[in-house]
Amino acid sequence: MTTKRMITPEDLYRMKWVSEPAVSPVQDLTAYVYKEVSESREGYTSHIRLISHDGAEERVLTQGEQDSSPAWSPDGSQLAFLRKSGSNRQVFMLPMSGGEAECVTSLKHGASSFQWSPDGTALLVKSQIASGEEDDPAADDQVKLPEAQVFNRIKYKSDGSGLWNNRRSHLVLVSLSGTRETRCITSGDFDVTDYAWAPDGSSVAYVTSVSSEACRDADLSRIDDVFTVQLQDLSTQKMTDSSLSIHSVSFTPDGSQLLLLADDLSCGLATLNRIHLLPLQGGSCTAMYSELDIQIGHSGVSDMRAGAGSKPQFSTDGGTVYVQISQQGSVHVAAYQLDGSGMNVVTTGEREVYEFGVAHDGRLILASADPLHPGDLYVLQNSHSEEISLTNVNNELWSELQFSLPESFTFKTQDEWSLQGWIMKPTHLKEGQKAPAVLEIHGGPQAMYGHTFMLEFQLLAAAGYAVIYSNPRGGHGYGQVHVNTVRGDYGGRDYQDLMELVDYVIEAYDCVDPSRLGVTGGSYGGFMTNWIVGHTDRFQAAVTQRSISNWISFYGVSDIGYFFTEDMIQGNPWQDLSKLWEHSPLAYVQHVNTPLLILHGEQDLRCPIEQGEQLFIALKRLGKTTSLVRFPGADHNLSRSGHPALRVQRLSHIVNWFVTHIKQE
Repeated sequence: MTTKRMITPEDLYRMKWVSEPAVSPVQDLTAYVYKEVSESREGYTSHIRLISHDGAEERVLTQGEQDSSPAWSPDGSQLAFLRKSGSNRQVFMLPMSGGEAECVTSLKHGASSFQWSPDGTALLVKSQIASGEEDDPAADDQVKLPEAQVFNRIKYKSDGSGLWNNRRSHLVLVSLSGTRETRCITSGDFDVTDYAWAPDGSSVAYVTSVSSEACRDADLSRIDDVFTVQLQDLSTQKMTDSSLSIHSVSFTPDGSQLLLLADDLSCGLATLNRIHLLPLQGGSCTAMYSELDIQIGHSGVSDMRAGAGSKPQFSTDGGTVYVQISQQGSVHVAAYQLDGSGMNVVTTGEREVYEFGVAHDGRLILASADPLHPGDLYVLQNSHSEEISLTNVNNELWSELQFSLPESFTFKTQDEWSLQGWIMKPTHLKEGQKAPAVLEIHGGPQAMYGHTFMLEFQLLAAAGYAVIYSNPRGGHGYGQVHVNTVRGDYGGRDYQDLMELVDYVIEAYDCVDPSRLGVTGGSYGGFMTNWIVGHTDRFQAAVTQRSISNWISFYGVSDIGYFFTEDMIQGNPWQDLSKLWEHSPLAYVQHVNTPLLILHGEQDLRCPIEQGEQLFIALKRLGKTTSLVRFPGADHNLSRSGHPALRVQRLSHIVNWFVTHIKQE
């Protein structure tokens, strides 16, 4: 029998990921995206596979370098998908009867998403369009000399996409017959964020934020509205009353109502999502199941993927909508009855259902992860809650590796607040042995640690460290009051929750050595790491990742700084300078005695690298033990979807810093 080995950062190169299950509307088949690191390790490749719902048959459908977003035609005869074509992505179509994939769009700036028309004769495509291109969205690029960039809007940059390119995201109608006529159906100085096709194909609903009397600059508004556009004459009608922040829009199957996933911003950026129904023939928009203190949507944290989540999907009879919910550390699928008669959680177990689809026979296809698996596909038989495993993409690598299984616990804080936490013991912990421990802190803070696979945690456990993590106040999964408490109190009760978490673990688990502790986190978790080392010396080493150190400068340099700071810290530099400085870790840098490693992506626009640079320079000037690691070309999602070589280097730096500064027995 072969002895299993410890996981290493380089094992990332051999990992596989499955995502975007697209369920056939007529057959027991699901198309999905299979992703892996390229042979050159210069990036990732992805293609589309087809698998039967009994798992007996599976085949590779596409051979592109980067294929994604599979979607079936309404009759199941064709599969459309996005493929990287040159510098952009275009929509391709593959006949399921056989043949090669054909490119069906030639949009100047490519396609970011698409939907089939209800009758299968056209596609609705979201694409970037510059002013003046509306009449010819398929025109070819022209070679231009470099030009200075002039910006007149506050939202002039975005993490992951960079500086604004003077284009807006709009909807393009692409006919699939004849000459494949291409026609813009939205235009103007706004961006379409989500959209849906009416069941009868006559109109489209879309979500956007536009200027109004209440807010003359849409970039400053967190409010969205839904509009409908009639495809015959492109007449547009505003459907909502500018009172909601809308994340998703869908038509109910009978076409009589719009279903929105939205919040009313009553708790600012920490407000829970609700299902809203809006009658199309008149009547008010109604929030459903508002008595349920549950976050609707995917709020789980994992270093295996970025941007997880599926749109609401309806049952075959149209009476039920399936959505994801984030609760008590798990992401599940819940079924909400549209007549208001009730809700039930369909999936079970400690897991992260990161995407899902509904089959023609009512079964659910789940893309699901758990603490020991990064993600695979499953079929859920609704009537019996039985599941069939469809894929096991990491079986070969996993057969070589040994993992640590997290243990969940609940503890009471000093103010009698119940918090959930986890501990992962070192993978090869010997009986009676004391081990060092690392406290991990998630970002957001409106996010949620939970029952999913975390490569960073497994690597620390393999290196001999216990890993401690929790969802302190500010995190999702525990209701509205819990997630809202952190606003205006960064470094307050959230900091105390984490310290009391460590106290509890030390008392409850004999294996943890209180004299050998480390702490790390990213984004908000990086802020909190910086805050912790400026307020206590109980940790022997710390690693801060993509962090915030100075709210005053963050306000103006982050792509979200101007509204995030005002909502979360509840101040701005010209009125509340002392408040912003009071909550800035940089203000306490002279108290830092913990060796601190600073990791930052050079193209991070969410928490720009100047935040790490300020902290590094101050620590060096004060003669503290620190090091700055810069990742070229990396944005805020480095740990989840960045260049594979940089992801491996990042993980190695984290483990090596703790190994260097926290002694092992």
